[in-house]
Amino acid sequence: MAIIVDANNFSIFYDNTQIIKPSSFKIKTGDFVFLTGISGSGKTSIIKALYGEIRPKGSIRIGEFDMSKISKSQLATLRRHLGIVFQDFRLIPEWSILKNVMLPLLIKGIDKNQAQEMALMELKKVKLSHKADKFPAELSGGEQQRAAIARAIIHRPIMILADEPISGLDEYSASVVMDLFKRANDEGITVLIASHSMPQDLSREYRQLHIEKGEVYELS
Repeated sequence: MAIIVDANNFSIFYDNTQIIKPSSFKIKTGDFVFLTGISGSGKTSIIKALYGEIRPKGSIRIGEFDMSKISKSQLATLRRHLGIVFQDFRLIPEWSILKNVMLPLLIKGIDKNQAQEMALMELKKVKLSHKADKFPAELSGGEQQRAAIARAIIHRPIMILADEPISGLDEYSASVVMDLFKRANDEGITVLIASHSMPQDLSREYRQLHIEKGEVYELS
């Protein structure tokens, strides 16, 4: 399998404080990976480095792009091929759920009518088609997360980056959300999930990268 993320001797600093010590790891196309560690260990920092919100020192390459040197135009290109799921959902509050899910398609220049049809199909998959016209504040936390996942996968990204996607969800909602990630992975999408804990019953072959005292290493 091709390597999609090649992190080589990278480190991350925040306000001159080293959050992640020099570390290396690789993620291959089709991998299902958990990034674990206690709160404040640096999980979110690594996710942010992977989608370009912060710059690492050393080298993190996603495909042809080096995240330590990436330009604004290159970053815009890369993000069109990523699906990002935030802990706080980041749905646009003034937009309907349908329009939120349509957003990645509209950014790619897909016709509005076609984008709407595709978004409705995606909402059906996550069992939210009956709430397409609702606004984010009218949905539960679990429903908002499912909508955020639909938005993240609708354009069939090469990789999903999810930051604590089941944090604060009840057991049933967390199970539904995890099933959506597994389904995306079944479709060939690489999945990286940052989480402070592992699901009890994953029923899936996976890798686990763990952060402890600023160092990233793989658990067997």
